[in-house]
Amino acid sequence: MKPRILYIVPHRLNRSPGQRFRCEHFIPILEEKGFECTYANLLNAWDDEHFYNKTAFLQKIWILTKSFYKRLIHSIQARNYDIIFIYREAFMIGTTFFERLLYMWGNPIIYDFDDSIWLNDTSEGNKQFAWLKNSKKTNTIIKLAHTVIVGNKYLAEYASQFNEHIQIIPTTIDTKYHTRTINNIESHSICIGWTGTETTLKHYTTIIPVLQTIKQKYGNRVKFKIISNVPYYNTDLDIEYVNWNAASEIHDLQTIDIGIMPLPNDEWSKGKCGFKGLQYMSLEIPSILSPVGVNTEIIEHGVNGFLAETDLEWEQCLSTLIEDVELRKTLGKAGRKTIEDRFSIHSQKDKYISIITNALKK
Repeated sequence: MKPRILYIVPHRLNRSPGQRFRCEHFIPILEEKGFECTYANLLNAWDDEHFYNKTAFLQKIWILTKSFYKRLIHSIQARNYDIIFIYREAFMIGTTFFERLLYMWGNPIIYDFDDSIWLNDTSEGNKQFAWLKNSKKTNTIIKLAHTVIVGNKYLAEYASQFNEHIQIIPTTIDTKYHTRTINNIESHSICIGWTGTETTLKHYTTIIPVLQTIKQKYGNRVKFKIISNVPYYNTDLDIEYVNWNAASEIHDLQTIDIGIMPLPNDEWSKGKCGFKGLQYMSLEIPSILSPVGVNTEIIEHGVNGFLAETDLEWEQCLSTLIEDVELRKTLGKAGRKTIEDRFSIHSQKDKYISIITNALKK
């Protein structure tokens, strides 16, 4: 009989970047190795539309209520599985009821997280409900887990306070899927682009003054684009908004000539796993990242990308790449090599499978 894994996750397939790149694209590999994987998510497309809407109060009550009963069914069914894999948390408010129920069945729990989720960081659409969150629940889940998988050293240091079985697997890229197929590097207008969700859009807006300076300096030689699940417009910069879509994601990203990932230097950002930068680099897009957390491990400044902290550094790095097409090509290819060697599914799959098989021996 095939060993069975139940993935306890918040979102449906192809909805959440972190979930996609830390859980979903390992499932086919596990299935090839003889595992049976079941995906137990809470939120559907209708839920997404209302859950992050500031005014949808009654709809949120309904979402929480039905999600509770849905997760209760998942938790009861979990006793029929060999491994329980929890990504971030089993439920969206502060209770650890479901994690404790899952633990009660005696099957090993593998817990994966890729942000500083023990800190309070509530989405803009749910600020009024922040009191329902309990960021310290992370500590309890870590203690309940047989093994904890985290995305970087900073997260590992935190988790090791509560569990000695910590494994680091960086957020990984499917390099067969993320492959450059179009060449726009010789185009007249250079596109400076960003991709992200409603929760990270605030980071993009911090760099708008720099982009305005670049626009004044280069005029029509540059253009700006964001790829996101929420619209953003800026008339001064004439930013092109592209709605994120799984089917067109790779093509849309390839229309970017320079990828940017600005971050504040705070405790939350130190826990992030550099996903945007990894996506850019996998597609040979020369990238500029803030020197925060794991970004300093991903980027070797001037070799496979740039690190920029101050507005002046951002302006200088952007200007250098705008003016030097050969450097854009060189950094793009070096970035791709970094992904293949250290941040690809291929480079991490054996470790991932080993963690799963070791948990079965519990």
